[in-house]
Amino acid sequence: MSRFAVVGAGAWGTALASLYARAGHAVTILARDPDTVRAIQEDRCNPRYLPDLTLPDGLNATLDPQAALGNAGIVLLVVPTQSLRTAVTALKPYLRQDQLIVLCSKGIEQDTGRFASDILAEELPGHRLAVLSGPSFAADVARGLPTAVTIAADEAEAADEAARLLSTETFRGYAATDMRGVEAGGALKNVLALAAGAVAGRGLGASAQAAVITRGFVELRRLGAALGGRPETLMGLSGLGDLVLTCSSPQSRNFAYGMALGRGGDRTGLKLAEGVHTAGIAARLAEERGIDAPIIATVAKILAGGMDVGEAVQALLARPLKREFD
Repeated sequence: MSRFAVVGAGAWGTALASLYARAGHAVTILARDPDTVRAIQEDRCNPRYLPDLTLPDGLNATLDPQAALGNAGIVLLVVPTQSLRTAVTALKPYLRQDQLIVLCSKGIEQDTGRFASDILAEELPGHRLAVLSGPSFAADVARGLPTAVTIAADEAEAADEAARLLSTETFRGYAATDMRGVEAGGALKNVLALAAGAVAGRGLGASAQAAVITRGFVELRRLGAALGGRPETLMGLSGLGDLVLTCSSPQSRNFAYGMALGRGGDRTGLKLAEGVHTAGIAARLAEERGIDAPIIATVAKILAGGMDVGEAVQALLARPLKREFD
């Protein structure tokens, strides 16, 4: 039995906490909201994010960082990327270098263009890090449905150990040493899911949606490689696999947000879609590196109010013709 601390009581954090508690580990969620802690402790549920899930008895929640992190051997950071630096700064006094810290969120820091592993290297030098990413809906993982993900660390031995520690009977982790590729795939697919959702919301048909996913994957591979990712990683679970899942179901927050964009409806109150924060910085990184990424750039323009979805489709279709694999 291992002791897990899960920082973040959203849907993904709750799902992972439930997964490891059901596998027989001692798990404590570090939350910010007293009502959420009370509901988990007393009602055995998280009514805000996974209301239909009954949480296992081995799962606890607290507002106290020392209580959550003090005895933990594995710390899952399930904090939105835009809040990660602030959260880690606050948690520094409670974290030890012998703990395995696992980054479980996807995105790129808007102000700096830094990935989560960069932030942790800056804020927590010398700590053991791993990245968990791949095609996985929180509701599926929480229900114990079969799921496969990538678990990456800098060294092969560390990646193998992390994959072993984080795998269960229903949750299979494939070890990798390409942390940058795993992070790039996880961040960029969110932007492309916004595009796929917008196409669906606009009612442009399955053919258009397939084209956006396929051509979007070309952009993911180009930009992911330019950012330091390996081609085989971007073809794997944390790249192509996650893209396929996120671009095909309203269970994806990014796809659902994109559908609202396509319909032109009110997006107030929609759940956090990390791709909204990632699109602008991803477009900037592509431009700085001379990477042709028209779908990513177009999503950024839509979100910035520079064009609507109809204008965006026309602009993409009007681009000069080219050979597919050039």
